Amino acid sequence: MLAFGFWGKSRTKNSSDFLVAGRRLGPGFYTGTMAAVVLGGASTVGGVGLGYKYGISGMWLVVAIAVGLILLSLFFAGPIQRLKVYTVAQMLQLRYGINGTSASGVVMALYTLMLMVTSTIAYSTIFNVLFGTPRWASIAIGAAIVILYSSIGGMWSITLTDMVQFIIKTIGVFFLLLPFAWTQAGGYDGIMQRLGDTVGASHFDLFAIGGQTIITYFVIYTFGMLIGQDIWQRVFTARSPQVARWGGTAAGIYCVLYGIAGALIGTAAAALLPHEAAKDDVYAAIAEHALPIGLSGIVLAAAVAAMMSTASGALIACATVARADVTPLVLRMFGRTPTRIGEGNPEHDVRENRIFVIVLGIVGTLIAMVLTDVVAALTVAYDILVGGLLVSILGGLIWKRANGAGAIASMIVGTVVTLGSMVVYGVIAGDALSGVLANEPIYWGLLSSLVVYIVVSLATKPTPADVVQRWNDRKAGRFTDATGVVAATPAGH
Repeated sequence: MLAFGFWGKSRTKNSSDFLVAGRRLGPGFYTGTMAAVVLGGASTVGGVGLGYKYGISGMWLVVAIAVGLILLSLFFAGPIQRLKVYTVAQMLQLRYGINGTSASGVVMALYTLMLMVTSTIAYSTIFNVLFGTPRWASIAIGAAIVILYSSIGGMWSITLTDMVQFIIKTIGVFFLLLPFAWTQAGGYDGIMQRLGDTVGASHFDLFAIGGQTIITYFVIYTFGMLIGQDIWQRVFTARSPQVARWGGTAAGIYCVLYGIAGALIGTAAAALLPHEAAKDDVYAAIAEHALPIGLSGIVLAAAVAAMMSTASGALIACATVARADVTPLVLRMFGRTPTRIGEGNPEHDVRENRIFVIVLGIVGTLIAMVLTDVVAALTVAYDILVGGLLVSILGGLIWKRANGAGAIASMIVGTVVTLGSMVVYGVIAGDALSGVLANEPIYWGLLSSLVVYIVVSLATKPTPADVVQRWNDRKAGRFTDATGVVAATPAGH
């Protein structure tokens, strides 16, 4: 990974190269890296664990991710790619013509940071098993590698390492673990015989995991795919809208097959290892049980690859948002004028991006060392992302009458209602964690955000005509400024 990171450094000459791979990835690179970044530990180790517990129905989490990626690619990737921005917040500023939407960068930075933290903790468990190192040392080993190759060459290094990781996990999951586990379990007939008629039938029931759970997966993960900075930043790397559209769709189809494979592996593991205590340990256990030494190492490497690709993608996204959105927001609060990405000396600009990656990588690593409940932390991050930002982002892309006042109001109300609902449901359940993990807060947050967005937009003045014109020009690919980022908002707006 480090060698590929240094190779990527040779392609990195400026901020555009560092943050979005020069916006010139073709279909092969784009498809592989997009699939790599969305398929992390939850999809790989977690998907096999869900298959172990629920059978084929365990595929729904990954399928929800895949559907989100396909929808994003078919309906939004083209316009997003043509905008030539670096962050979701810059898209909001361009669409609504007000700086207030840059506050969304704070939410996005926290979301991407927590995504990096959870991926870091996930691959540290593999190092734990391999080396017998304590938790903090396992986290440090993996994080050091990810931070190094991510900071060396930015998105070009991450793209090259993602392609290697994509190949490793394709071989590990599809060509090694699935056929070996399925064969040892005796195929469908053998699994049914080992599990018994009742349990076996449940494991081959597509909806055994429960309708409510499936709906929640689609609400959180499908919508999350549509608006996450880590995903959008990969869209920005495509060399054309066509590559973004069809390469992303191909990656989504790959993800569906990946989810089915993981669920089938988990089903075979349920037959072969009926007494495994923790479902998150099933991936490593079935690799050791079904494969000879050497091949099992490749399968464990596949898990690490899946987690590292998500961690590095989240890290570069967090660094980009922190530099492009959060830092200017803080500077404006103190009356200072921020410089835009791409202004000044390209070498200095790359160095500044590199510093952001290293510093935030270290911060994420330290958080990973002390954090205990990663599921709750990631749930809060996803819920705020979807409940607070989804309506204003997608609304801006599809509803012409929407304006900045409606966008800001929907962000505030959606976030407050989502967090408030978590507290209320926690009080009702008598347990704060139950409130965080409840399904209802995200529904209430989305509903309130949508209502406020529509009402406030209709009750206030439309977006100024010059802002709308500039947005339409950029969306159609007819305008790019010198740096490829959002230019200053016209005076008075």
